Amino acid sequence: MYKLSLKIALRNLWKNKVFSMINIGGLAIGLASCLLLLLYVNYEWSYDKQFKNIDRIYAVYDNDIMSDKITTNRAYCTPSQLAGTALQTMPGIEYVTRMVQGGGLFKYKENNFNKNIIYADPSFLKIFDYNFIKGDPATALATPDAVVITAETAKVFFGDEEPIGKTLSFDNRRTLVVTAVIKDLPYNQSYRFDMLMSWSFLEKEQPYLKRMDWSDGALNTIIQLKKGSSFAIADAQMREIFSQHQNGNNYIEFFLFPFKKNHLYNYFENGKLAGGDIDLIKLYLTLAVCVLFIACINYMNLSTARSEKRFKEVGIRKTLGSTRWSIGRQFLIESLLLSFLAMLFAFMLVEVFLPYFNNLLGIQMGINYLSYQFWTIIFLLILATGLLAGSYPSFYLSSFIPVKVLKGFRGIGKNSLPVRKILVIVQFCFSICMIICAIIIHRQIQFMNTKPLGFDQNNLVQIWRPGVLKDAHKLEVFKAELIRSGAVVSATETSNGVTNNSVSTEKIRWPGRQKNEQISMQLHFSGYDFMQTIGAKMLTGRDFSRSFGSDSLAVVLNETAVKRMNLKDPIGKQIRNDDWGKTFKVIGVVKDYNYATLGHKVDPGLYFYRNDEVSNVIVMRLNPDQNITASVEKIKMLSQKLNPDYPFEITFVSQKMAEKLNNERILSILSNVSGGFAIFISCLGLLGLALYMAEQRSKEISIRKVLGADLKSILILLNKDFIKLVLISNLVSIPVAYIVVSGWLQKYDYRVEISYWPFLGTLLLSVFIAILSVSLQTFKVAKANAVDALKYE
Repeated sequence: MYKLSLKIALRNLWKNKVFSMINIGGLAIGLASCLLLLLYVNYEWSYDKQFKNIDRIYAVYDNDIMSDKITTNRAYCTPSQLAGTALQTMPGIEYVTRMVQGGGLFKYKENNFNKNIIYADPSFLKIFDYNFIKGDPATALATPDAVVITAETAKVFFGDEEPIGKTLSFDNRRTLVVTAVIKDLPYNQSYRFDMLMSWSFLEKEQPYLKRMDWSDGALNTIIQLKKGSSFAIADAQMREIFSQHQNGNNYIEFFLFPFKKNHLYNYFENGKLAGGDIDLIKLYLTLAVCVLFIACINYMNLSTARSEKRFKEVGIRKTLGSTRWSIGRQFLIESLLLSFLAMLFAFMLVEVFLPYFNNLLGIQMGINYLSYQFWTIIFLLILATGLLAGSYPSFYLSSFIPVKVLKGFRGIGKNSLPVRKILVIVQFCFSICMIICAIIIHRQIQFMNTKPLGFDQNNLVQIWRPGVLKDAHKLEVFKAELIRSGAVVSATETSNGVTNNSVSTEKIRWPGRQKNEQISMQLHFSGYDFMQTIGAKMLTGRDFSRSFGSDSLAVVLNETAVKRMNLKDPIGKQIRNDDWGKTFKVIGVVKDYNYATLGHKVDPGLYFYRNDEVSNVIVMRLNPDQNITASVEKIKMLSQKLNPDYPFEITFVSQKMAEKLNNERILSILSNVSGGFAIFISCLGLLGLALYMAEQRSKEISIRKVLGADLKSILILLNKDFIKLVLISNLVSIPVAYIVVSGWLQKYDYRVEISYWPFLGTLLLSVFIAILSVSLQTFKVAKANAVDALKYE
């Protein structure tokens, strides 16, 4: 029975090749779009899910409890002593580790490479079960000079040599021994590294880690709970640790957060989780469903548009005893077959476009053909698409009355026309919403890209301070040589680079401060002429200068800090940092400049004169009168002259600022692509309705032509129905799109105004596309010979 149904389905597909290819093409595009979006959703959702005990792994965050709000810090926010204290006082903890990420120079024979490092306790390898190729995870970090490397790193340094036991030179000062090799890490892991080194090694390099205060945040703390341990109990105990060790002070609160949510749930508001990138993932999932749904509606429209070609087939089969169920099943099998064929074509499209998709989004995503979950999802997609797309055609075509269709009555499906119109309206509603959203998302990104930052990011570059440049005297010589060479017009140094937040603190005291008033502020360290170098504007006072020997106890405030402190005349005021036990004099106020997040307001900022332990980045303003390439080459030459063993790496600040819009860029790309596919598939659906109308009204048009109607009036008559559908779609979708984009824009402090033209432009575009889509078919009908339609009457 099913074999016969399949044979009939194949014959019908072969008989109507053009119609079948249009149907398969529409479904294939919809399925390919859906698959690409689902692959990306899975890629993001599976972050860190590779670890066996991920459900028992937690990161320690902290809440800075201010007088006006609570600020949540997610990274580098815990002191060194927290790990040991938690392990001793919290019985539910099985393992705890400290970790920080960094970089460094490694040398083997004549090969020098800068590599990414994670410093961690040995328990790091008990919490995260990496795949070891060589070595023992139990002893891999047992000694301070041990280093674990990835397979790719082993290949880079040692080629085909045995890596275990080989020695590497670190920073031309320390010798490390390779104790283990692990498989290369997936791209969708939060912690990525080339080299894994021991925490005891880092403590020798940075002794201040052993004498940290409880309010100092400089590292990440990760814990793994014992099986059966209560998260609620452990979290409550963690929240009390700071107060217990700070004489009841509770302006900092540590708490546990599931590590499996670390990547996507990254937005906190006033100390409470308020979403994050998970909202984008939900949006992408919605886009995938919408595009597939539009493709299914397109199939329904095209199938019913060909209905009159199969009237007599249905009538004869019913006369011979076929039930409505058996006929409906036949059309469902045809739909499932089309869905299967469309999936094959979708696979081809995905394989062809996946590399471009990865390159566009800047990720490394692939298809695991050995995964049973993957094939289960594919099967469910084929089944769902086939049943959804074939449900209405099956119900509609199987409802024909045998007597009427065998007599040649052609009005059988007139009641289906409102349903088909509704389907077309739904298609265009989705498409119009997606296009409007894509336009406004693009406008917001352009707004943030072009909004004045408050500093000049063009021709601004930065490099790390490696080797001998860590010496203050050598640094000054290097900067003087750079300026003398003509490559740069100014150079200075700062902590963590121009585009990164620095250390935050709560223990700042200022004149007029209210009792218990606390403000979280960003602390920066910079050298002489920092503001001049980056192109920021001093509102009053001055920047750090060689002309003043007291600048080691001076501070520069930004506008926001002055406003939050309510300082009427800030120059000369005394600002105290209780963490350091020092008092600083305000020497200047700099105009706010946006360096951290392009869509949000600037945090209060304090700038102190450089501290060579943390001022680890050299910032340079390239000479605008020289070729950029030539200037970079001069910087490279001078850098390698002083540090011949250190590979030269330079970063453009404009590039780092552009990376801050990565999420918005991906959203813009995916919404543009999805919206484009949606409108294309919707046009196919509109074409289906045009075919249907042509079949239903061919005699009417012929009679009008016989009675003297001209071509123009007939075209207007045929096209006005489609224009009505598109206008109704706009009427429904424009308010919905406005609500959606308004909600999305609310998360930005600096956002574009929603004007009327994206809505008006989309309306005109949708009308134009609709007319263009149906004009070919309507023109063909209007030009047809009236005799052909009336000769049987």
